[in-house]
This record gives sequence, C-alpha cells and structure tokens, in this order.
Amino acid sequence: MSSGSGPRRELPDRAPAQGKIRAITFDATGTLFRAPRLAQIYGEAFRRHGLHAEPEAIAPVFRAVWQELSCRTDGSHDRFTAHPGGPRGWWGRFIERVAELLELPRPSRFLVAELYDRFGRADAWELYPDTLPALAALRSAGLRLAVVSNWDERLERVLDGLGLARFLDAVVYSSAIGYEKPDRRIFEAALDRLGLAPAEAAHAGDRPREDVEGALALGMTAVLVDRKRSAGAVDGSTGRGSAGPDERRDLGPRPLVVASLTELQQLADRLVPRPDPT
Repeated sequence: MSSGSGPRRELPDRAPAQGKIRAITFDATGTLFRAPRLAQIYGEAFRRHGLHAEPEAIAPVFRAVWQELSCRTDGSHDRFTAHPGGPRGWWGRFIERVAELLELPRPSRFLVAELYDRFGRADAWELYPDTLPALAALRSAGLRLAVVSNWDERLERVLDGLGLARFLDAVVYSSAIGYEKPDRRIFEAALDRLGLAPAEAAHAGDRPREDVEGALALGMTAVLVDRKRSAGAVDGSTGRGSAGPDERRDLGPRPLVVASLTELQQLADRLVPRPDPT
C-alpha cells in the first residue's frame, strides 16, 4: 500500500477514544487531490487565446490572487454564490486579476470558459498516492466517509472522475450550502446528511483555519493533514510549515496532526466502535 510517509508510528494518547468516531469528513483540494500542473494548464490556455506568460510567472501570481480575493470574502458566506455571476463569475474575476498582475490584456470570456470547464474535469487533478488506499481501508473498517469543501458545483464531477465517489456517503460543498468553512453550518449540513452528532465525527483537512478551527468549534475531532511535516510521531501540534504565526493561536482542544492519510489509517482501531458483545 502506497503511504508517502515513514515507518509506522505509535499512536498518541490523545487519539479519539475507542468507539467514539463513526465518520470522517475530508477536505478536497490539498487533502485528497491536488493540481500539480495548474500553472502549466493556465499558461497553455492563455497562449491559445493570445496571452503569453510562463508557468513560473503564473504560479506565484495565482497564489497571491487567491489570498487577495479570499481576504475580500465574507468570512462565512460562500464566495462563489455571493458573486453576481455565481461561480463562473467569481472565477472569471479571478482569471482577470491573474492577467492584471501579469500585465496582460483582459482575458476573453472564451478563455474564462475554457479554464472553468478544464478544472471541472478529473484530468486536471491528481490524487495523492495514499488517497485511494486510505479511503478503502477506512471504509472497510466501518467508518462512514464524506467530503466537506469550499468548492462549487464541479466538485461532484471531479470526485466521480477521480474514482472517489464510490467511497463517499455525502458530498457537501460551499456553493450548494451557501456557507464556507470554517462556518459551522457547512459542517452541520454534512453531519445532518450522515445522521450523526459532532462528537461522532472527525474532519481531516490541510488548512488550520478552515478545517481545524471549523471542526473543533463545532465539537468534532480535528485532524490536520500536514503533508510538509517531517516523519515523526502523530501528535497535537500544528506541525512544521503547517500554519503561519497568525494561525498558531490557541485553538482550545488541539488537533491530531498527520503527515499522510496513511497515518490516519493507524487510528482506525480506535475510531471504529466495537460490536456489543452482548
């Protein structure tokens, strides 16, 4: 089984108690899959529409624009449906801003449509090597699984194309619910679909604020998936490289931190309720 992590480690004492957790919800991008060719895909599409920028120049601008537009977003309501043009309108503005910072002409609506549709296809994305084995093992262990993500309506098609839909009991994304993580209402929507209380579920994701703070605030167990973390014991710290200074504030209950989804499998014996011997 592909793991992407070091040798098997001892589980921490602060792992969830035996029989407590009945489901795990997952973030999508950065947790289950990634877009390693994002800058290349943007560059190729730009060139087809008469705009020229090297992937090396696009990558840092993409990150800067994401941060910029995230800072302008209401901290709770979904950014995509809040835009007058919906998800396509939001991403259209995103692509326009990328072009502005690269000092390129304004992108055409055809370029915007091409990129929007391109990232709604599974072949724009790549699963982490541990994703399928981990989901299969957790599912076989009796856990219910779901995705909770700040995404738009393309997410379900991407999950299906990547072969993940068959493992999932629910898919909850912000543009359908109207709220973004870390707002408790998007987590509550997932728990409602699973028919579980917060204490019966864990949430795993790569973002300290959206995933960890959001889950802990509702009373869920939180698992920070820090793929940059050096091999070491699973613990309750934020982990090297996982959060900036402003994000490392007191969270109250501390999250579990894993370097891969394979490490999450190591918790399965403590997560799954044992049958009542009587």
